Amino acid sequence: MTQRKAAHARARRAIPATGAPRVGFVSLGCPKALVDSERILTQLRAEGYAISGTYDGADLVVVNTCGFIDAAVEESLDAIGEALAANGRVIVTGCLGAQGERVRRAHPAVLAVTGPHDVDALMAAVHAERPRPHDPFTDLVPPQGIRLTPRHYAYLKISEGCNHRCTFCIIPSMRGALVSRPIGDVMREAENLVKAGVKELLVIAQDTSAYGVDVRYRTGFWNGRPIRTRMTELAQALGSLGVWVRLHYVYPYPHVDEVLPLMADGRILPYLDVPFQHASPRILRLMRRPAGAENNLERVRAWRAACPELAIRSTFIVGFPGETEAEFEELLAFVEAAELDRVGCFAYSPVEGAAANALPGAVAPEIQEERRARFMAAQAAVSARRLARKVGRTLRVLVDQAGERRAIARSAADAPEIDGVVHVARAGGLQAGDWADVLIERSDAHDLFGAPARTIPRRGGSNREAAAGEVAGKARRTAPA
Repeated sequence: MTQRKAAHARARRAIPATGAPRVGFVSLGCPKALVDSERILTQLRAEGYAISGTYDGADLVVVNTCGFIDAAVEESLDAIGEALAANGRVIVTGCLGAQGERVRRAHPAVLAVTGPHDVDALMAAVHAERPRPHDPFTDLVPPQGIRLTPRHYAYLKISEGCNHRCTFCIIPSMRGALVSRPIGDVMREAENLVKAGVKELLVIAQDTSAYGVDVRYRTGFWNGRPIRTRMTELAQALGSLGVWVRLHYVYPYPHVDEVLPLMADGRILPYLDVPFQHASPRILRLMRRPAGAENNLERVRAWRAACPELAIRSTFIVGFPGETEAEFEELLAFVEAAELDRVGCFAYSPVEGAAANALPGAVAPEIQEERRARFMAAQAAVSARRLARKVGRTLRVLVDQAGERRAIARSAADAPEIDGVVHVARAGGLQAGDWADVLIERSDAHDLFGAPARTIPRRGGSNREAAAGEVAGKARRTAPA
């Protein structure tokens, strides 16, 4: 029995008859081509198509071809001809499909020709000839997938893993090295989320700044146009979708400077989540932090000069092995000078497997806790000062929760669940997911308080308006906040 006939025989035994559109399948070539055939058959079945074991029982036939040597080409062309003669409706894929003109010269009646490894194009050709059948199970899954966040915001993961080996962290040992998602896949997911009603995309990764490093910033495609797999280009593309775009886990590499003009121009939110972790050069070296040699205070000042409305969030570790009182004071001075908007602080914890556990100079738990408390008190004063500057301004907010008279919302400076909020009084009529313009009446160390100046339940809340920080008075944006 030939390989081609064996494929038909296996399909006949494995797939029961159904009322769904039926696809005949011919698989030719090497084991790599066989794996491609398995992927295609899996996708066909996942979408509800039946697989026919005979030509006359199929609505159309797919021929996965080989084109490695002349004999293989001839066998593939013969198989296409046989399928056309027996059925008449044939789609060609595989290695010979890369030579589309050669296939069409020999068999001009084929319905479509796609290349190797391109399951998406093959499925599009099948859909065009026999639309995807309704499936009461798979059709319950929406295009944007199942999410655990509210309908109006969603996290967009752009990569997995991490290439760094920070001494306090064991994530690389659990998740492996950096693997960037294809930028076309990321953008398609983002578009599906926006179509489903998402108004804020929160971009996440272990190291968002490193997106594309593992693939050398390879060029991908989105909506038919080339786009590099790189943070700046991704931010530009996401900024065209008309929703809030917030960047998390951005390491302070020099190329981060490139996204600040996008923030100043209102393409993405003026917000950066940058895990500085410490300010002492010696401690940063012990931590093996990427970009630890950078002058982060000067970088913060440069960012704010480029985008005065920029809000910066960060996290820090106190009580790291070997941290002296002088180095802790250096950290306090950095927090005071940098005036970061949102900050989290953790006492060093000796996680099993972390290389830092072997460092000398362990800091006693009571000293760790005392430093953490001092750090948070210093940051609370900074936060209170920065929030007080917003009193009297009108901010565009996105409502997260709404009651009969009060609502909880967030401004451009507030990421969900980790930052402060805007408490909105006299909020009758507001619903979760609404945009509103809120006049800020007072503030405390963490939150803002106000009332609606204008409600916008159906219109967008652009990154541009959020970047302005206030609906009126953009001319004031002449100096760092």
